[in-house]
Amino acid sequence: MDDITIPESELVERFVRASGAGGQNINKVATAVELRFDIAQSPTLDEAVRERLLARRDRRVTGDGVIVIQAQRFRTQDRNRQDARDRLMVFIAHGMHVPKPRKATRPTRGSKERRLESKRGRSEIKRGRTGKDWD
Repeated sequence: MDDITIPESELVERFVRASGAGGQNINKVATAVELRFDIAQSPTLDEAVRERLLARRDRRVTGDGVIVIQAQRFRTQDRNRQDARDRLMVFIAHGMHVPKPRKATRPTRGSKERRLESKRGRSEIKRGRTGKDWD
């Protein structure tokens, strides 16, 4: 997370009224923050990180490659703003993590034998349920 610094010019913040309980304060003051960051067009992110972030199946990322984070957890605009930025940094940190490539492995002989033995046992149980002597 220390490697990347996103300039203010790439972040778009919009302050809106929060939903939920809160009485007059929530009806009068726009404390909720909607933070937008264009992943697809950002010159700050390198290509590998951008690909990993766009490949994630996240409902916050639009079809155009813009992540939209809505923060309305706190009562003040500043705390919601910081919360949205923290959540953006966590999202980007996930993209910076390079997953280990999977090594193809085969099941062991013992595991194959145990699987087949359990299948035979289940088959015997089911075969035992069919009654042919109806006398």
